[in-house]
Amino acid sequence: MAGTEPIGWGRAQPSRTTGDVIAMMFWYDHDVSGWGWFAMSFGMIAFWVLIITVAVLALRTVSRSSDRPPGPAGSWPEQVLAERFARGEIDEEEYQKRLHALRASGRPGGR
Repeated sequence: MAGTEPIGWGRAQPSRTTGDVIAMMFWYDHDVSGWGWFAMSFGMIAFWVLIITVAVLALRTVSRSSDRPPGPAGSWPEQVLAERFARGEIDEEEYQKRLHALRASGRPGGR
């Protein structure tokens, strides 16, 4: 059955053509020119800048979400003031004074 095997199966055959010489020419013939090196360098720098930017933005988003309490963003200073009043850190007079100042100042927390 040795005669029915497809070509390329079995033991290696010595080359009968100059295919080895052509293969060696292609090794040296298709090198990257100066513009190719520039494009590869720019591409690699852009790739790493993109990866680092995405990582930094993701970390900032995760850490920023834990800084603020849930709820409407506009009432956050008033909530802090109310919590201080509830804990007894400030009395009612101080609470009313600061609440009025917050609302009159026009800050994002004041209405």
